[in-house]
Amino acid sequence: MTLTQLKYMIAVAEAGNFTLAAEKSFVTQPTLSMQIQKLEEELGVQIFNRAKKPIRLTKVGSEILIQARKIISESKRMEDVVAQEKGFIGGDFTLGIIPTVMPTLLPMFLNTFLKSYPKVNLKIEELTTENIIKKLEEGKIDAGICATPLKQEKIIERPLYYEPFVAYVPGNHRLAKSSQINVEDLENEDILLLQDGHCFKNQVLSMCSLAKSGMNGRLNLKSGSFETLVNLANEGLGMTLVPYLNANNLSEKNAQNIIHFPAPPPAREISIIYHKSQLKLQIIEALKESISSVVRGAIAFDDVKIVSP
Repeated sequence: MTLTQLKYMIAVAEAGNFTLAAEKSFVTQPTLSMQIQKLEEELGVQIFNRAKKPIRLTKVGSEILIQARKIISESKRMEDVVAQEKGFIGGDFTLGIIPTVMPTLLPMFLNTFLKSYPKVNLKIEELTTENIIKKLEEGKIDAGICATPLKQEKIIERPLYYEPFVAYVPGNHRLAKSSQINVEDLENEDILLLQDGHCFKNQVLSMCSLAKSGMNGRLNLKSGSFETLVNLANEGLGMTLVPYLNANNLSEKNAQNIIHFPAPPPAREISIIYHKSQLKLQIIEALKESISSVVRGAIAFDDVKIVSP
């Protein structure tokens, strides 16, 4: 049994196809098939049911897959142990970021980070919080950036910054002339929300106690982007709430429609999270410092009220 055979097995299990798995593994299909067959012969069991399309794991194959992933993960950890001992900041690192954070945060720190740590091969994926947690547990990503607290037993959370919510209220809205906006001022029938799957939507519902009352207004519209919500608000379809950094990226004209909450404003906690077994701590620390240093200058609030995702 070799690590290569286990990697090929994992590739087939994820692709459901020997040809696709071979392409992703950068080997020929006969080579990959032969190695998996040798693994099955050595173990004395059939790992895959080749009669079904896509190819399925047998019952025992599913159990073997779990162990194979653990073995591959542990083999990578040996490299991490050596790198950590040497204080080396480099190597492959996969980072998941939630959609409501990626567009504003990446331009702020990414270029500086890559220049400061040229030996880090950084891969970034846009993922929901649910998928970040899942991929951390499976060892498919090294860390994630999302809204916290999550209260996951095996996940470590390290706060990066606290981002207040602000209201986007177009000029024709009843609250447009307000100098400040209070949570009590918000009415569920005219708040435009992000679609399901975004933790920011859950935070808005929680903050406004809309989850209990439901969405009973004339328009129940949910979008995947803040830009769409702002454009719809400008068309007279209501108002919306956006994170502080998103408000900073608005056009000069639209920025005039931003109304702030009184202190302490409702805010979300944004953290870098990783599995308790993670060893690439030197890269995580470098990311944390790079992000915190740039955001610190962009968001300056002494006190906020954290809204849980």
